[in-house]
Parts: sequence; structure tokens; C-alpha cells
Amino acid sequence: MGEYDNEPMFSRRFLLLTGVLVALNLALWFAAPGLALRKAVVQELFGPTLIRAEAIDSCGRGCTVDWRVDRGVITSVNSSQVTLREADGRVQSIPLGASTTKVIYQGHRLPLGALGPRWRVAVTWPASGAAKSVDVERVPNVR
Repeated sequence: MGEYDNEPMFSRRFLLLTGVLVALNLALWFAAPGLALRKAVVQELFGPTLIRAEAIDSCGRGCTVDWRVDRGVITSVNSSQVTLREADGRVQSIPLGASTTKVIYQGHRLPLGALGPRWRVAVTWPASGAAKSVDVERVPNVR
């Protein structure tokens, strides 16, 4: 018995570690396309071709919130509501909350009063309340 008494144990540990690393590598290698597929589905559903969407969220114990996303061009806006003309011709009025509605343009927050006609926006709002966010997608050129 000499210096190689632990050789069988070292070989088993080495093989086990190698096996775990190979399995982890394979799992990560095959997981990436699956994640990309999910991103593609989300991008397709919520991408630039979205006109409107409705999602029902469960808050537990029988409670649900009916969320809506509407995308279109602002036809009129005031301090209490925004009216959109959507790509399919539908006109949708959405209530606004002076203190609760966030207006976002290129990552910056704008005051609610900055919104104007002909702006292209996507509005997220609960069916029973004021808009939570107005994401400005395009501001018309001023002539």
C-alpha cells in the first residue's frame, strides 16, 4: 500500500464530477432553444402587431382582475380619459387617473398632460379602473 491507496476513490469522484458537469452542460445547451421559443411566442403575441388583449388574473379566493391592453392612435385626450382608434377601426375610451397613470416614452416618465392627438400608444388598464400605464410608441412629427 503506498501513495496510491486512495486512487479508486479519486477515480470515482472524478468520474462523478465529470458526469455531473456533462449533464449540466447538456441541460443548459438544450434549454436555450426552449427559452428562445418562449420569447418568440411572447414577442409574437405582444409585439407590434397587437391590437388589443385581455387577460384575467387570479388574486386568490375567487378574486379576479380583468386586465386589458389596447394599442392605437390617440384621437382625443383630457385629464380624465384617452380615446384611441385601434388598427381594426374600433374606438376605445379609457379612463385615466391623474395620480395613478404612468406615461412612459423611451424609458422616461412624462406628465399625463403631455399626451396629444395622433400619438401611437399602448395602454394597460384594469377593466374596472383607470389606466395603469400609457406606453408611448411614436410621437407624430410636428409640421
